[in-house]
Amino acid sequence: MSLFAAQPSFPAPPTDAPTISFPVPKPGPVPGSGKPVPSIDPSPPTASRPGKPSVEHPPLPRSVNIQLKIERDGRMTVIEQVIVQAKDTMTREVPLRIGDRVFTVRDAKVDGSGTAEVSGEKFVIKLNEGVSTVTYTVDGAVADLGDRLQVRWQVANGWSDKLVFLRASLLTPEPGDDPTCLAGAAGTEDQCDSALIDVSGILRVIQSDLDAGHRVDMSLDLPAGLVPTNARFEEVKAGPFAMTPVGGGALGGLALLLLGGFGALWAARGRDLKAVSADVAPVDVLVTEGGRVAFASPDGVLPGQAGTVVDEVVDGRDLAATVVDLAVRNYLWITEVADDDWQLVRRNPADDALTAYERAVYQAVLPDGTESVTVSGLRATDLDAVRATAYADAVDRGWLTRAPGGLGRLGLIGVLVTVLGVAATVVLALTVGHALAGVALAIAGVALVLGSRFLPVRTKRGAALVQQVRGLSGYLRAVSPESIPDADRELVFSRSLPYAVALGESEAWLARFADLDVAADGTPGLYWYGTQDETYDQPRFARRFHALVAALTGIFTKR
Repeated sequence: MSLFAAQPSFPAPPTDAPTISFPVPKPGPVPGSGKPVPSIDPSPPTASRPGKPSVEHPPLPRSVNIQLKIERDGRMTVIEQVIVQAKDTMTREVPLRIGDRVFTVRDAKVDGSGTAEVSGEKFVIKLNEGVSTVTYTVDGAVADLGDRLQVRWQVANGWSDKLVFLRASLLTPEPGDDPTCLAGAAGTEDQCDSALIDVSGILRVIQSDLDAGHRVDMSLDLPAGLVPTNARFEEVKAGPFAMTPVGGGALGGLALLLLGGFGALWAARGRDLKAVSADVAPVDVLVTEGGRVAFASPDGVLPGQAGTVVDEVVDGRDLAATVVDLAVRNYLWITEVADDDWQLVRRNPADDALTAYERAVYQAVLPDGTESVTVSGLRATDLDAVRATAYADAVDRGWLTRAPGGLGRLGLIGVLVTVLGVAATVVLALTVGHALAGVALAIAGVALVLGSRFLPVRTKRGAALVQQVRGLSGYLRAVSPESIPDADRELVFSRSLPYAVALGESEAWLARFADLDVAADGTPGLYWYGTQDETYDQPRFARRFHALVAALTGIFTKR
């Protein structure tokens, strides 16, 4: 009575509401068997789960009364009486596939207000307010377990509203045993409030307060061969992105590659950091050939390249050092034309002894058809192409992996692998499956692209060259002019000067050779630089040379 009082808006069931009573067979023996017919008169279970007393419940809103019957041909007929609260609706979506087991629902009818129909792999019931009775037939509820049969059906699942009370009964041709009833969310093992076989052999289930979306899953064992089995099992078709041995192997291989790549990246960055920070002793770059002392750069690196490998940038100072180096090597002649201007004169044409980078600088200073140009009139164009050539030259020599900001070979390979991975994913998803293998390939490509961005620009050989160049800087700071024979001193001074410019050591280098006697080799003045003075003055040359380098650096720094 208190429950009724809590629902003042729910109308009393009409006098002509449909009933769900089964015809009660008359007592007596079954013809030809001598066995009594079991009674299906509803009766409350004789016992219940501790804490859940067995009591009769009056009709309640959001309550369900279900009667199931296993027919002699194995099909299961179901009658559900559902009471929907006034001004409300209830919907149930019954999955017809549970794991690999498939059920079929047919002959669905609704006596009341609502609909019941099969939609894809779901049986959908939609009911309006009041009392409605839904009848349908289920195929696939009886499975063969070898020594016995088993009936299984979820008498409640997929309801849109919480069920206040549920009562279900299962009638079988002969009494079954070992009933099981689970209530709650899918996958839980909570028992129903009550699941008992009464004295007439009918399995009766009671469950209260079943949350929306939760299920009541009941099963009962029957003697083997009692009815035909009709349970249907279909292997769950794996989706294109399902975990398969092929996909799993690809992902496992990807994980190993990522770990290996991370380790290689860590080692490369550590090696590069050591190259630019570890203490390095001065490198002896003077060699003796035929009794003469000459300068030899480490690994054949050019002045502009030395600066580029150290700071990973082709800057104006590197290009200015290259112009000075071209003069020192007799491709250009530099002569003063005013106190603050110089003339660059073509001395020898660019030949195969020059690298592509040096030819690009030579062409930028003296284009074809131009024999000379003043520094004040120099308008170097297309410097981006010159820088790109310098980076490409360093990459070709194995010192750099890429130009700063570029992808490099590893990044380009990563882009290609990513495209192949995406294409493979699409093809596999549309054909044989195992699409995770394509996904793994695409992820590997993305990892290569990202790894190329974090990989040091310098290669292992480049890192070794940095240490040698830093040792060259130590030589420029430590060498004594007196340690070089007088006849070779001008050549060593000149050949080392472009490297001093590129490495920022020119001021100290010129100061150290302030007393250089350029006539000691038998010729007056520097062989690659002309002045307006009658006699060569080394201190004045140092001042004018700093101005020259500053002017060239400014020109090559402009975009």
